Amino acid sequence: MATIHLKRVSREGKAVRGIMRVNGRDIATLENADYIIPVGTYPISVTFSPRFKRMLPIIGNVPGRSGIRFHRGTKPEHSKGCILVSAANEQQITAKWLALQASNEPIKIIIEYEN
Repeated sequence: MATIHLKRVSREGKAVRGIMRVNGRDIATLENADYIIPVGTYPISVTFSPRFKRMLPIIGNVPGRSGIRFHRGTKPEHSKGCILVSAANEQQITAKWLALQASNEPIKIIIEYEN
């Protein structure tokens, strides 16, 4: 099983910044504090997004929510619950996680706050 760790490291206004560890590499993340995903462990899959018209990772089992994806964005206003990454990182994680999914390897993300 592939396990991704996302640590939220700071909050400024509505911007919640984090670091996601993927393949030994740190990827900066951004979330909107108004729509934050609860701390916990969630499954990830890659599916076609009708809204964005491309394949994107989606986080499953978020309490009371659906359609929570990883996608590109630079401001908290670009998200209503999704985890934002750079355009290049969106492409890289989507390709990597799609390959894992194709090989039937489950993917999960652990979301937590930095101590």
